[in-house]
Amino acid sequence: MANPIYTHLEELLQFGIERKLVSKWDLDLVRNKLFEVLGLNGEKTEASLGEVPDTPVPILQKILDWAAENGRLEADSVTYRDLLDTKLMGCLTPSQSEVIRRFRETAAREGIEAATDAFYQSSQDVHYIRTDRIAKNQHWYSKTPYGKMEITINLSKPEKDPKAIAAAKNLADSSYPECLLCKENTGYAGRLNHPARQNHRIIPVALNREEWYLQYSPYVYYNEHCIVLSGEHKPMRISKETFVRLLDFTDEYPHYFLGSNADLPIVGGSILSHDHFQGGRHDFPMAKAEMEKTFSFPGYPGIKAGIVKWPMSVLRLQGTDKGELVRAAEYLLNEWKGYSDPDADVISATGDEPHNTITPIARRRGGLFELDLVLRNNRTSDEHPMGIFHPHQEVHHIKKENIGLIEVMGLAVLPGRLTEEMQKLAELLPSEFAAEQITQHPELKQHLEWALEIKERCSVTSENSYAVLQEELGRVFAVILEHAGVFKRNEKGIAAFTAFIEKTGGVPALL
Repeated sequence: MANPIYTHLEELLQFGIERKLVSKWDLDLVRNKLFEVLGLNGEKTEASLGEVPDTPVPILQKILDWAAENGRLEADSVTYRDLLDTKLMGCLTPSQSEVIRRFRETAAREGIEAATDAFYQSSQDVHYIRTDRIAKNQHWYSKTPYGKMEITINLSKPEKDPKAIAAAKNLADSSYPECLLCKENTGYAGRLNHPARQNHRIIPVALNREEWYLQYSPYVYYNEHCIVLSGEHKPMRISKETFVRLLDFTDEYPHYFLGSNADLPIVGGSILSHDHFQGGRHDFPMAKAEMEKTFSFPGYPGIKAGIVKWPMSVLRLQGTDKGELVRAAEYLLNEWKGYSDPDADVISATGDEPHNTITPIARRRGGLFELDLVLRNNRTSDEHPMGIFHPHQEVHHIKKENIGLIEVMGLAVLPGRLTEEMQKLAELLPSEFAAEQITQHPELKQHLEWALEIKERCSVTSENSYAVLQEELGRVFAVILEHAGVFKRNEKGIAAFTAFIEKTGGVPALL
């Protein structure tokens, strides 16, 4: 009886040909690579010429199951399966130079949107973007005073594998690649404490006459979620050069936004050691928010500026001249870095430790370039030891992690634990004995006060309870962003924000 693994491998090759990952000239070469990965001598086998699936996932599942049953996996776990399936797909993934050649040819022939469309699809075809896991994420919109917020509960990243964690402790320390964002990850085999990247490819991008690279996130949070990373491993820093790079990118990729996390702890992103941006083809809630107060700056006559109606403190700049926009943004950044307003809890520095920075986001609006400058401050206090402008204690039952770029723009990325917690809470909330029943579940006790407040305010039934909780999570997220805003959304806070702008020379203008 023929070994079924050979049939599965032929199916994978057929997928590669269908998706133009493999040409007929490379078919034998790729087949032999697959045999080598699985320790097979080889066997001539015909593919079952059924319908080719949209993704390689069902084929890979059969191959991984065979590998687990036949001693090709050290342990049958997510970590070891991921290492193997990435190695298999790496055999089908075109070379870095070929991917770049195709991208540039498509851009020249059909335009940059067609080039990114093809690169994004290819990243899914080679299973670098794990669409099967991303599909597990929950996503919805919730009404708030600032418009509809986007909410996701992240279920795509696999949980840590205890066996792999234990085995990883015995690995020798390695500084290669230096971090998960280094260009050296391209094609890297990975290890138990570093993801495999044989199917990972990147596109060179010139920003401010420097070497940067475009790639996609393997766990996309929104459409065409991309990362643009420096070719050099260097720390993040918000500066004039940041604005030049952002605007250079949106000039070449006008269908994408691009933004940066702030460059200080607490208000910054999770990886501050490698300068990078995040972007993509997505219209975030903050981008849809209007300016509620507008200003002009005498030194920058071509720039329109305004305070955005948003829970965080956002100053929006618009103009047609990239150079003028960069100069205006640099000026405001420097003014903000040295600005203090003790009445608003804003103190620019403690000794030599800076507290003020910004989260900048760039996009195109037709012929206009647009920069959103989100004011950030990372001070802590006895009352708020995790950050004065950070989610406060009362919302930690929903989220207590840093508010980074994606959430600044209005997309909440909530922890996976909330899926089961909200489902259970939805079952209990309609009961007249909800308080007693909730307290019987240790993981739900943290939500008790919030849940009872919802029950008192809303008409909750067994039919609508989960939908009500989804809507209320959006309201909480808006409050979380208000906590992160340096100038609060009240009369005193708006006056303080206006005072900062006027101190920089901004002159109120008519909307």
